[in-house]
This record gives sequence, structure tokens and C-alpha cells, in this order.
Amino acid sequence: MQKIQNLIPLVKPFYPSDDPSHDWPHIGRVMNLAKKLSSGTNANVEVLLAGVCCHDIVNLPKNHPDRTRASELAAEKAVPFLIEAGFNQSEVEHIKQVVIEHSFSKGLRPTSLEAAILQDADRLDTLGAIGVLRCATVNTLMKSSYYEPFDPLAEERELDDKKYMLDHYFVKIFKLPELMNTENGKKEANERMGFMKLFVDQLMKEVRS
Repeated sequence: MQKIQNLIPLVKPFYPSDDPSHDWPHIGRVMNLAKKLSSGTNANVEVLLAGVCCHDIVNLPKNHPDRTRASELAAEKAVPFLIEAGFNQSEVEHIKQVVIEHSFSKGLRPTSLEAAILQDADRLDTLGAIGVLRCATVNTLMKSSYYEPFDPLAEERELDDKKYMLDHYFVKIFKLPELMNTENGKKEANERMGFMKLFVDQLMKEVRS
């Protein structure tokens, strides 16, 4: 894995600590999940982990007009770093594809096992206890509210996850388990979603009491 070791110091500066939802620890968690999901498969682990390292080197806010292009921009920005780290042209093209296809906002189906695993690993980090923290962080950076005070579960209004954090649970997060590409990813996603549903239940007890 020498090429991964070469790549890490080149891309790590693009993961600042002022956004803990997309910082270097996020990359570490996704890397561990990717390794776990790739175990027992014929995935090219070096290509997969390079994709993990590069997938958020361009990170645009959820409400940015070019949000859907973030993964394309990250893939292009990664090219010189991948070459410097020692990846050949064929590997670079594969890694670019893995990075582009990981994006939830683009809605692409993965065209390789490595892309499928990165999609699952990145989405798993949106779920569970870390998912609660990350969602609240993104909410804060977007300057939106935690929930709509009169109808927090959107029973009589349209969901708007750009205005309310809790809406994002229903717009995206609770749909993730069914979008997983791997069986192990789906199993882990359902376990983590269970925790988040308990969190929402507790939140409703507190805000509606």
C-alpha cells in the first residue's frame, strides 16, 4: 500500500478541522468501513482506498448551486496527486470514476465494485451516532434550524432539509439502507438507522412535552 502512504500527505490538507463532518477523521472512518466491506471480495483495495482519500477534497455546502458537481471537481483535482503518489493512467481513470460515482447528490449507480463499496462506506458514515453529529454539524454550517417548531415531523407541510435539520432524516438519511449496494452495508446501515430513529423518538418527547 505504498501508493496510499504516498497519497495521504498530499490530500490530507484538503480536509480542514473547521468542518468536522468532512474532516480527516471522516476519511479515517470511511477507510475502515471500506476495508471491512471489501474483505472477502476481489476489490482492488488500493484503488478503493485512493478513492476514499480523494472523495471529498472538493466539498461544497449542501445548499451550494454546484453541489451536484462536487464529486466531479474532486476527481479532477485528485489527478496530479494520484500521479505523484505513483498510480498509473489506468488506475487514475478508475479512481476518478470511483470518486465521481460515490456522490449521493449525483444519484449514479456504481459501475465497479470499488465504487459500490465507497458509496456504501461513505453513506454508512451518515448513519448512527456519528450520523447524528454530522447532520447537526452540516445544519449549523448551513445556518438552518434543528426542526420546524409547530410541525417537526412535517405531517402537514412539505419537507425542507435546507431549512430544518430533522427534515434531512426523512429526505435522505432514513432512505439510505435500501440504497446500499452490499449486503454487509445494508445490515450495518439498518443497525445504525435504528439508533437514529431512537434519537428522533427522544427528540420528539422533549420538544412536544
